[in-house]
Amino acid sequence: MNRPMHRLPICTALVTLLAAGCGGYDYPDAPTPPAVVDAGASAPDAGEVGGDLSPDAGSAPVDDGYADTPDTSGTISAEWQARLAARTPDYGQALRTASLRLRGTLPTLVETRFVAAAGDPRRAYEAFIDAWLEEPTLRRQMLAFWRNTFRAGGNPALNEAPAFATWLVTEDRPITELFTATSGACATIAEDGTISPGDCDNGVPVHAGVLSTPGLMAHYRSNLAFRRVRFVQETFACTAFPAEIDAPMDVGGASPYTAPWPFESIAGADNGGRIDFHDVSSVTCANCHATMNHLAPLFARFDDEGRFQDDFAVRLPLVDAPLAVRADWLPPDEETGWRHGIAARNLPELGAALAADPDVEACFVARAWNFALGKGDIVATLSVVPTSVIETERAEFAAGGHRMKALLRAVFTSDDFTHF
Repeated sequence: MNRPMHRLPICTALVTLLAAGCGGYDYPDAPTPPAVVDAGASAPDAGEVGGDLSPDAGSAPVDDGYADTPDTSGTISAEWQARLAARTPDYGQALRTASLRLRGTLPTLVETRFVAAAGDPRRAYEAFIDAWLEEPTLRRQMLAFWRNTFRAGGNPALNEAPAFATWLVTEDRPITELFTATSGACATIAEDGTISPGDCDNGVPVHAGVLSTPGLMAHYRSNLAFRRVRFVQETFACTAFPAEIDAPMDVGGASPYTAPWPFESIAGADNGGRIDFHDVSSVTCANCHATMNHLAPLFARFDDEGRFQDDFAVRLPLVDAPLAVRADWLPPDEETGWRHGIAARNLPELGAALAADPDVEACFVARAWNFALGKGDIVATLSVVPTSVIETERAEFAAGGHRMKALLRAVFTSDDFTHF
């Protein structure tokens, strides 16, 4: 394929443009076990609890045949519905897992015995969950969770965004403020673990939560700002590119064009772009870049240190690495946007679009679910959660104003978590 360097096929440059380069995970030290909490009544001393501490016979786990993996398409077969219905509660087992997730340590013997001896073990278990969601140890666990989610662990300079997300959780604020907050997103962590919101000083005219924090913008620097776009898509929409799929259309290549955007709505060799996003010689690059190119200019004014500049501050993977201009992503009259038909002319508009997107809402629920169940990352390890599994939690999350504490309670008290 003989093309001049100034019309570089995008597929030739994918390694440069889309390299992951993720930060390492950061796991906190195990916190000191807190005092025993009130579980609806005063928790007894260890010596006051008598009787057999083993679970009731009816609460023993059953062999549910996990050798056969259930369908993840969102439809639960009759066979799997029967298997799920056959599970029985084991609040002692659930208590151990919940304590590890929410506090970073196993429950005390007193706590375990209290649930085992309770006349209503479910009520006792739920009371512990309610109490643990208010303990300082939740802050430590959530900070580790958001560091992992943002791929920002292991570097204290990247604490600002994970700390802000943690503060939103522990202060019981709508998690959608991750995208809509105009102040406070550069949070700081004191020596005692206290988190305080703080304003970012990186030149952004109007902030949009973590979408404009200097740490994340520097961490995900790349040619044409595509790593920043990939971070937003994978972290908050829980899917990789291509982000949008429509009916296939023949564009004269070996594979069909399937994005809803007009094929000519992004730059290519035929309309002024220095990178040929219209290349179809091996794969149809526009399937991914139809959405990517409408997002990337919004993040392209951040330089390598995450400071906002008056003009574009990212480069092209060409000889001498020239600075990008708007025509490298989009034709002159094309506007930026979150999705086809959802305009986003600036970062605050993008933040509002994310906050209103049902896919982003579902992503938060799925991430909370995988956190509780000990699953991997939805995108990195394909730990996808079927939509039918989290329908109830998602409805409650939306009705409750997108607050993560209530979502975590719903997940940790669900039958899927407490039944075995």
